[in-house]
Amino acid sequence: MPFVAINPENGQRLGELPPHAPGEVQARITAAHAASRAWRQVSVAERADTLRAIADRLDAQAEPLARLMADEMGKPLTQGVGEAKKCAWACRYYAEHAPGWLEPEAAPTEALRSYTRRDPMGVILAIMPWNFPFWQVFRFASAALMAGNTALIKHAPNTPFCGEAIETLLREAGAPPLLINLRVEVDEVGGIIADDRVAAVTLTGSTAAGQAVGALAARHLKRAVLELGGSDPCIILADADLDRAAAVAASSRLLNNGQSCIAAKRFLVERAVAEDFTERFAAALASHTQGAPRAPETKLGPMARLDLRDAIHRQVLASVAEGAVLRLGGVSPDRPGFWYPATLLTHCQDGMPAWDEETFGPVAALRIVDSAEEAVELANRSPYGLGAALWTADRDRAEALAGRLECGAVFVNELVKSDPRLPFGGVKRSGYGRELGQLGLYEFVNHKGVWVS
Repeated sequence: MPFVAINPENGQRLGELPPHAPGEVQARITAAHAASRAWRQVSVAERADTLRAIADRLDAQAEPLARLMADEMGKPLTQGVGEAKKCAWACRYYAEHAPGWLEPEAAPTEALRSYTRRDPMGVILAIMPWNFPFWQVFRFASAALMAGNTALIKHAPNTPFCGEAIETLLREAGAPPLLINLRVEVDEVGGIIADDRVAAVTLTGSTAAGQAVGALAARHLKRAVLELGGSDPCIILADADLDRAAAVAASSRLLNNGQSCIAAKRFLVERAVAEDFTERFAAALASHTQGAPRAPETKLGPMARLDLRDAIHRQVLASVAEGAVLRLGGVSPDRPGFWYPATLLTHCQDGMPAWDEETFGPVAALRIVDSAEEAVELANRSPYGLGAALWTADRDRAEALAGRLECGAVFVNELVKSDPRLPFGGVKRSGYGRELGQLGLYEFVNHKGVWVS
């Protein structure tokens, strides 16, 4: 079946691309494998120059790429520009820092010389989602390419032109074919993972997809990095700066139209400030202008697909039926496109879909707690463990609490975000392995011990 792009603003068909035939798939795997054999021989300094050239092209094409994201998955234009520039930042970050991290590391032994080399693994299969169609690729690829690997990109079926644009961008930057796009169906992925020319796999997607890919990778003894779902807690303690906490919390929940794994989703507010914070939070959510994704003033666009919009509306209705209070939004508009308003549910409890499940859209679930201890306990009472935010004036206390939160990252008095300088990933049902930072570079290298007598 063709890969069809639908404009979520109006539900209109944008275009389609055919799947790659079996022979073309094999040719592309062969090309990625051949490219990896050549690329691993290229000096780290030359790889860095290539990454910088890719970064320059990302910066130069930020506006057209943002328009493509707006059209294919509804991302507000300003956020799309920021996404392209963040990809460029990651490329430049690894171009600067990876050469030192890839140097052989001496080991204290009785040998004449002993050290650890960090060699590339080869071809990485990357199964990528639609919500950050460029950043998700470059979040792993900037490090993987600097380490000397190449990649096959199986992009999301609803953003096929973004997948094609990545190949085009590298070609225009003068880079070798380091990221090769694969238009294949889900049922073809197992055979690609099993292929001896593929060394490892990385996936960003749902927990169910991670379980399937992780099992396949294990069966074929392939290394895997899985960045999966999240239901991030945002804890607001009584001594927090409520105005800033409410503004940042609203931005976190509505970023990318609420379709982000690391968006704050469960808001745990200490009772003493619950009423004040809720008022500020509702106002901040309502202030996010909803409109056409290409409009510069838009902060909240449509959801990417009709099934996603309908799914989150069902979560809202089911939660209200079980006792949640609809403070804002919650009405699915009768208009073309896949629109859903900024929505705030209060009085949320265990058992409600908006509290227990991942909500992948512009819906915030709020619950009052009596103490920081209760907030941490409830934050950890989730199958997910990706990120967490903690708001308080007492930074020492915050750092102590951060050590008790079961997640891959904690941000104190700040928006939870991915950053090239810090490792990114989750625990529990949010996956395993790390991207970004030095650890992200080391996920797809062979740490080879060398002993010279």
